[in-house]
Amino acid sequence: MLKVQNISFNYTKNKPVLKGFNFSINRGEHLCVMGKSGCGKSTLLKAIYGLLDLNIGEVFWNEEQITGPKDNLVPGFDKFKYVAQDFDLMPYISVSENIKKFLSRFYPEESEARTQELLEVIQMKAFANTKVKNLSGGQKQRVAIARALAKEPELLLLDEPFGQIDNFKKNDLRRSLFSYLKEKNIACIVATHDKDDALSFADKLIVIKNNKILENNCPKEIYKNPKQKYVAALFDDVNEITINNKTILLYPHQITIAEKSDFKASIINTYFKGWYWLIEADFNGQTVFFNHFSDLKKNSKASLNFNS
Repeated sequence: MLKVQNISFNYTKNKPVLKGFNFSINRGEHLCVMGKSGCGKSTLLKAIYGLLDLNIGEVFWNEEQITGPKDNLVPGFDKFKYVAQDFDLMPYISVSENIKKFLSRFYPEESEARTQELLEVIQMKAFANTKVKNLSGGQKQRVAIARALAKEPELLLLDEPFGQIDNFKKNDLRRSLFSYLKEKNIACIVATHDKDDALSFADKLIVIKNNKILENNCPKEIYKNPKQKYVAALFDDVNEITINNKTILLYPHQITIAEKSDFKASIINTYFKGWYWLIEADFNGQTVFFNHFSDLKKNSKASLNFNS
């Protein structure tokens, strides 16, 4: 189990980046960390891995305390692996050689089998002999993940792991990677801006705001019952609407067109989204967004239902 106990950290005096963080995850669990840029997601991963000296608090893996550079000649906890956004790969050797770098040279057959297994996970068997310098940013990102998994860590820390990967490849890769981690019972913490990382694959979700933990719960509960517009906006467009002096938060799919309603809106604009249109409308001087199965004419009127 990972235990993060009341940790705080700042790079410069009087400018805290992490303030009073408390949470835990069990072996094999997946935690997603979300929040706007600069909120402290990457710093949290570095603190857990042991790359920073904390101002306050402690981090434990089971009963073993994780400490920073002051106590370690080579910072970084050896039971964890951390994949940063800069990858830190060896550019002049092949993809396979990058993965094998941390595997034993005394057991070449096992090393080769492990490498092939990981190439399958990241879906890059066709690039096994390609030098890393000739890869795209997204491909390098996948190699970095495979290399981190080479020695099967107990906890994998991923900082925006799919940020440079094309959408057509991203979903398939996500399914492959997170299924593999569950199969091997490897815990994982992902810092991300992508709602799909959290909603589809995380067991727990932490939302950071103003350098503090704002939400710590299962993704489903946070999505359905966001405490603030800030939280809801991490998942979708969100409407903050005042009706009868009461303010409510609604996602676009929670607003529908009705045959008759006391709530009238004027259509401002429409945006084609594939199987539906996102409609922008004026409701009593408030801009609202809702989904509809067909296009609507600008300046036309619509009756709305609000389904919280």
